[in-house]
Amino acid sequence: MSTPTSPDAFEGPATARRLAEILRAEISAGQLQPGDRLPSERALSTQYEVARNTAREAIRQLTESGLVIAFHGKGVFVRSKPRLMRFGQQRYSKKLRDETGVSPFQAEVIAQGRTPNAYLTDIRRTNPPSWVAERLGVDGSSETVVRRENWYFADAEPMQIGTTYIPWSIAEGSVLGESDDLGKGDLYARFEDKGHLITYTREEVTARMPTPQEAEDLQLPAGVPVLVVRHTGIDQEKRPFEVTEFVMRSDFMGLDYTMPVDQ
Repeated sequence: MSTPTSPDAFEGPATARRLAEILRAEISAGQLQPGDRLPSERALSTQYEVARNTAREAIRQLTESGLVIAFHGKGVFVRSKPRLMRFGQQRYSKKLRDETGVSPFQAEVIAQGRTPNAYLTDIRRTNPPSWVAERLGVDGSSETVVRRENWYFADAEPMQIGTTYIPWSIAEGSVLGESDDLGKGDLYARFEDKGHLITYTREEVTARMPTPQEAEDLQLPAGVPVLVVRHTGIDQEKRPFEVTEFVMRSDFMGLDYTMPVDQ
């Protein structure tokens, strides 16, 4: 099926979608190369005989799918890097942790040919949110967890914010509740030292629009949603020992899960 050169035949709400498909096809075919600037809204409007708001919506769809990135005052450009994938099953492998000595995020970023950075921005003992208390089986009315907030980058671009909650009964007297100096194997190696080998995971994935603060921290273009992954680490005795909420850029990141199917 050939790609139409004009969306004129498609009326109503489909017009912006079809224009986005035309531009997406040009990117896939190499007519628009990584780093190329897209025509302006005015130019697209003239070329395809559509309203400017239709051109704007088509660009928004491309931005949301991670194919282009907007720079204020400069224009919209074809992304030069592929989407960073989060590997659901492999990322918590003990073998991978022992071989690399780094965190799951750092290991998967390196495996995709990019340079990771992660920073602990806040650590404190606190009351858990109700959903965290339920998952960990702790009292939500008192300071029963340690909260660790980390920001994650690939090639100096912000990718996600991760907020980890650890029961105080596990973190007390440990580096888990005190600093970012976690040593070889990072967070999950320290859990293993405490007798909690990550053996199972539970992950709930949703999407929503970012809060103003999240949009600023992640440098999100207008209209781009975030992916929210609520992860629970479960040990060899099927005991939950940590919960992390990841807020991820949907334009830069994706999820890649491989898992057995129940018989």
